[in-house]
Amino acid sequence: MIPTRRRATAIGLTAVVMWSLLGVFTAASGDVPPFLLNGLCFGLSGLAATLWLVASGRTLASLRQPPGVWLVGTGGLFGFHALYFTALRHAPPVEANLINYLWPLLIVLFSGLLPGERLRAHHVAGVGLGFVGAALLIGRGGGLSLSSAHALGYGAAVASALTWSIYSVVSRRMASVPTEAVAGFCLATAALSFVAHALFEETVLPAGPLQWTMVGLLAALPVGAAFFVWDHGVKRGDIQVLGAAAYAAPVLSTLTLVAAGYGTLDRVTGLACLLVTGGALLAAKDLFAGRKPEPSAA
Repeated sequence: MIPTRRRATAIGLTAVVMWSLLGVFTAASGDVPPFLLNGLCFGLSGLAATLWLVASGRTLASLRQPPGVWLVGTGGLFGFHALYFTALRHAPPVEANLINYLWPLLIVLFSGLLPGERLRAHHVAGVGLGFVGAALLIGRGGGLSLSSAHALGYGAAVASALTWSIYSVVSRRMASVPTEAVAGFCLATAALSFVAHALFEETVLPAGPLQWTMVGLLAALPVGAAFFVWDHGVKRGDIQVLGAAAYAAPVLSTLTLVAAGYGTLDRVTGLACLLVTGGALLAAKDLFAGRKPEPSAA
């Protein structure tokens, strides 16, 4: 791997670390409703990125993209985070977080359905293990009986996983879109979030400096810089290494939530975590088996 490619891969890997902080920062941001939190975070990150483009003398022409690109970019960012924040507001954070992190499994599953790819037995087995882990987590070992108090949160977590996996697979075919365009997607996502907030939610702002700090950290890292470094890494680094590394996110994120006091790592949660992560690694076996490199996305 040439030095430039190695450096780009290392940059992309930092996104996984930043995403592992998404759950704990969201849980610590107070009772800000999901769409408002979405708007605040993406507004801050999009504005900061756009100002950086202007200050650094970079052209804003990268924001001029076809409608289809805007639909995928904005739809993926807005849909995933609105659903994810909703899940964390309406279900226990550790459980909602692990269910949401079925997205690495689903990316492997959906990628196998793309032209030139084959869905093999280990893909199906890995996805199956992941869903068994999620079922165990929800049922707490007593079967698939959803608590009515948490049903909305669990459903939103599943929907967020589907949204991000579909967005990621479709984005593989848009490698020519410059990374700078992400700034525009962030601003568009913020605008949609504020509209949705005005229509469906009551305004509850962060209460005090600590919660505002959490919002700022969300905007700076997992809902900001992470998307830019991931885009850079995928387009210029080793995409197989980055894809394999993404499967570390469920464990890192869950352990971070537990360490911050937002849950406990009991036997059921620990076993579910192992099943989800083990299923992801099984489904991603090709990444470690020396499969010949795929042609770059156009």
